[in-house]
Amino acid sequence: MHHEEPVRELFWGLTYNPSNILMITISSLIVFLIALLCTRKLAMKPTGAQNFIEWVMDFVKGIIQSNLDWKNGARFHLLALTLIMYIFVSNMLGLPFAVVYGHELWWKSPTADPLITMTLAVMVLGLTHYYGVKLRGAKNYLLGYTQPMKVMTPIKIVEEFSNTLTLGLRLYGNIYAGETLLALLVSLGTSGIIGGVLAFPLMMVWQGFSIFIGAIQSFIFTMLTMVYMAHKVSADH
Repeated sequence: MHHEEPVRELFWGLTYNPSNILMITISSLIVFLIALLCTRKLAMKPTGAQNFIEWVMDFVKGIIQSNLDWKNGARFHLLALTLIMYIFVSNMLGLPFAVVYGHELWWKSPTADPLITMTLAVMVLGLTHYYGVKLRGAKNYLLGYTQPMKVMTPIKIVEEFSNTLTLGLRLYGNIYAGETLLALLVSLGTSGIIGGVLAFPLMMVWQGFSIFIGAIQSFIFTMLTMVYMAHKVSADH
């Protein structure tokens, strides 16, 4: 059941994982195609796919408004929309099947790799700092680390690192655990007739639960992104 990552050496000891590059590209293409198909024929009275994308946009708008006033939060609408769609699609890719070639795992959910989820987390936290400085000014933003008392500065610095770790590792842990259990059920199903009979209903149940978990994790990641953004751009946080 154990499969190796297809790690390749680039130069000077630097390595990369072509499987990650492949799955990131596929996720991006799927999200792009969904957006393209849903907005291809826009109408005042939406029908079909346009209804879906407008529902997602309204849902994301609600996430933003629960943390920020719309005047400041509107600028993050596209960011939140992209995050929730990209993470959801990424979470789903490894559920139907896995592709193994030469004992190397090539098809999986990209979010089942900690490097990808931590990269997303670092990107998000980097954007929160950028917009915090942009909207509040460098001086006011840095002063926020000394309030309400100067002793809070080291605590807030530690908090930045912990927020990054928890944001990335929470997503990775849930998706990786789901795919690992699916792999175990597949092994059970191929062990014999009795194993196959037992594994089939369990796999169906776990597939449905994994879809639910993937949707919840995309929502949580987007929600926490807006929470962290609100803490940085709003003076009252």
